[in-house]
Amino acid sequence: MRAHLLLAAGILGLIEAVAPGPLVRVLTRVAYRNAEDAEPKSWVLAAARIEGAVVVAGALVGLFRLANADGSKPNARDAGNYPTDSGS
Repeated sequence: MRAHLLLAAGILGLIEAVAPGPLVRVLTRVAYRNAEDAEPKSWVLAAARIEGAVVVAGALVGLFRLANADGSKPNARDAGNYPTDSGS
C-alpha cells in the first residue's frame, strides 16, 4: 500500500514538473469559485516545476528505502569482501 502511494505521488510530481500549466489551471478551478478571475503570478509555474521535482525525488527515495527495508544485514558478498583463497 505504501509503495502504491509513493508511486502515485511520484507520477503526480512528474506531471507537475513536466507540464505545470494544465495542472495549475485544473487545481485553480477546483480551489476557487470564480476561477476565471484568478490569474497566477509569473513565478507560480516555476515554483510548481520545482515542487514537482522535489515530490518526484522524495517518492524515488521513499521507494528505494522501501525496496531495501527487508531487514537483512548485508553479508560479505554484498559488501564486496569476497573471501580470498590464500591457502593455494
